[in-house]
Parts: sequence; structure tokens; C-alpha cells
Amino acid sequence: MEEINWSDFEKVELRVGTILEAFEFPEARRPAYKVRVDFGELGIKMSSAQITKHYTPATLVGRQIIGVVNFPKKQIGKFMSEFLVTGFADENGDIVLSTVDKKVPNGTKLI
Repeated sequence: MEEINWSDFEKVELRVGTILEAFEFPEARRPAYKVRVDFGELGIKMSSAQITKHYTPATLVGRQIIGVVNFPKKQIGKFMSEFLVTGFADENGDIVLSTVDKKVPNGTKLI
């Protein structure tokens, strides 16, 4: 594993946002949802996430997640992803979302 220094870590904008909408993404190569997330002062951003094993669109709405908001936008088929949804793979390789323990203001940066 390559070590990084503090200034490298500070470049990564890990921010909290609340999922406003989640819906199927049938055009994706692997099962995924599109999510619309409110990042407070940073605005509302869209992304896709391969999180269909543990979540349904209905269980995602209102949930606060952690996203990387300073990656370049990425074209996924006809869809433009504006941030990276973060999570961890479980024992089967299915993604479990990174979340916060208590509600915090949307857009709050991980420090």
C-alpha cells in the first residue's frame, strides 16, 4: 500500500449528502441505481451506484451518504455521473454504503 501525506488527503472532497431520489438504471452494464443527492451549498448532484443487493430505491431516499465530489464528471452511457458514491464491499463483494452515524448538514466535509 502506498502511503500518502496529509496534503494528499486534503485534496479529496469527501462530503455528506442526502439522497433525494433513487431510481433504476437499466442501461448500466451491472445492476445499479441512479441517485440524486443534495450536497447543501455544493448543490444537487447525480451519480450511479452498484448498490442493488442491499438497497431498494425506496430505502435510499432520505439516507445521508458520503461522496467524493471533486472527481471529474464521468460519462456512463447516456448518463453523466457528477460524484463518486462511497462504500465497502461485504463478504460477497456487494457494496454497503458509507454513511454517517448522526445527521449532519448536507455538504459537510469529512475532516
